Amino acid sequence: MRNFRKRYIGDRAFYMAVIALIIPMIVQQGITQFVNLLDNVMVGRLGTNPMSGVAIVNQIIFIFNLTIFGGLSGASIFGAQFYGKGDHEGLRHSFRFRLLFGVGVTILGLAIFLVFGEQLFHLYLNEENSSPADIAATLDFAKQYMYIMLWGLPPFMVVQVFSSTLKDMRETFSPMVASVISILMNLALNYLLIFGKFGFPEMGVQGAALATVIARYVEMLYLVVYAVRRKKKFVFLQGAFKSMRVPLPLAKRIAITGTPLLLNETFWSMGTAMVNMCYATRGLTAVAATNITGTANNLFSIILMTMGNAVGIMAGQQLGANDIEGAKDTVRKVIFFSVASCVVTGGLLVACAPFIPHIYNTEEAVRAIATQTLIICGCFQPLHSFVNCAYFTIRSGGKTFITFLFDCVFTWAVTLPIAFCLCRFTGLSVVWIFFFVNCADILKIIIGGAMLKSGIWANNVVNET
Repeated sequence: MRNFRKRYIGDRAFYMAVIALIIPMIVQQGITQFVNLLDNVMVGRLGTNPMSGVAIVNQIIFIFNLTIFGGLSGASIFGAQFYGKGDHEGLRHSFRFRLLFGVGVTILGLAIFLVFGEQLFHLYLNEENSSPADIAATLDFAKQYMYIMLWGLPPFMVVQVFSSTLKDMRETFSPMVASVISILMNLALNYLLIFGKFGFPEMGVQGAALATVIARYVEMLYLVVYAVRRKKKFVFLQGAFKSMRVPLPLAKRIAITGTPLLLNETFWSMGTAMVNMCYATRGLTAVAATNITGTANNLFSIILMTMGNAVGIMAGQQLGANDIEGAKDTVRKVIFFSVASCVVTGGLLVACAPFIPHIYNTEEAVRAIATQTLIICGCFQPLHSFVNCAYFTIRSGGKTFITFLFDCVFTWAVTLPIAFCLCRFTGLSVVWIFFFVNCADILKIIIGGAMLKSGIWANNVVNET
C-alpha cells in the first residue's frame, strides 16, 4: 500500500501545482461547455430540424477546428520545452510557425466550405429514414447557419495561436478570461438574436451563428491586446511581428514532428464525423439525439479534457529540462488523479442522464435515445480519461507518429468499421451501436498502457534542435 501511494499519489505541493494549472482551464472549459449546452437548448427550442441542421454544420466545422489544433500541437511540443529550457527565441519562432500555419489552413478551409459545403451536408441526410420535407428543411437551416459561421473561422484561428503559446508558458488565466467574456456575450446575443428579444430581430439559426461570430471577434481582440501590452512578461512577443522568418532547421523539425499530429487531428475528426454519419443512417432522430449527447457529455468531460492538457504541459516542461524520471512520475500521478476524478463526474452524468434531454423541445423518441447514450458516456468516462492522458503524454515527448497510429489510425481501422458494419449489416438500434463503438476504447487502454509503461515517449526534443 505504501509503494502504491508513493507511485500513484502525489504530495500536497504536487496537487497544488496541478490544480493551479488546471483551475483556469476548468473554469474556461466549464463556462464554455455550459454555454454551449444553453446555446444548443436555445436552438433546440426552434425544433428538431433547425437543431439537426446546426448540428450537421458544427460537425463539419469541428474538422476545421481540430485541423487548426493539430497543426498547432506540433509547435506546442517545442514551445513547452523551449520555455522549460528558458529559450524565448525558440518560443518566438514556434509562435510564428503557428501563425503562418493558421493563416494557410483558414484560407483552405473557407474555400472548401464555400465550394463543397452543401455536398457535405447531404452525407448526413438519409432519405430512407426521414421525409423529403424534413430533409429539405434541415438542409436549408444548415446553409443559413454555415454562411454566417464562416466569418468566425479567422478569429478562432488567431485565438488558438495566441492561447496555445501562452499555455506553453503555463499562462492559462488570460485565455480563460478571454473565453469567459466571449461565451457570456455569445449567450446573451443568442437569446436576443435567436428569439428576437428587446427589439432585436428574430433570426433563428442565423441569429445563433451571428452571435457566435461576434463573440469570437471580441475574444480575439481581448486576448491579442492583453498579450501585446505585456511584452515584458511574454518575451516571445518582443519583435515577433518584425519578421515572419522561422529558421529552416526548426521549421523542418516542427513540420516533421507536427505533421503526424496535423494528420491525426484532421483525419480523426473526419473519422468521428463519419461515425456520426453512420449514426445518421438511423434517421434525423439519431442525429438530434447524438447532438444532445455530445453537447451534454462535453460539459461533464471538463476534467477529462483539462487533465490531458495538464499532463502534456507538465511532462513537456520536465522533458525540456532533462528531468526524464520526474516527467514519468508526474504522468503516473496525473493519470491516476484524472481517472479517479472521472469516476465521480461519470457517475454524475449517469445520474443526470434521464433529465437532460427534457430541456429540449424535441420528440420523445429523441429524448429516449439521448438518455441511454448519455448513460453509456458516463460509464465509459474513466476509460476515456486514461486514453486521453495517454495520448497527451506520448505527444509531449515528440512521439507524434505513435500518437497518429494510436488515435487516428485506430479510429479508421477499428472504430469506424465497427460503426459502419453495425449500421449497414445489422438492425441494431443506434443506442447499441453507440455502446459497441465506445467499447473499442478498451483496446486503446491496453495499447496506451503498454506504451506508457515502456517509457518510449520520454524524450527531450529541443536539445536535438
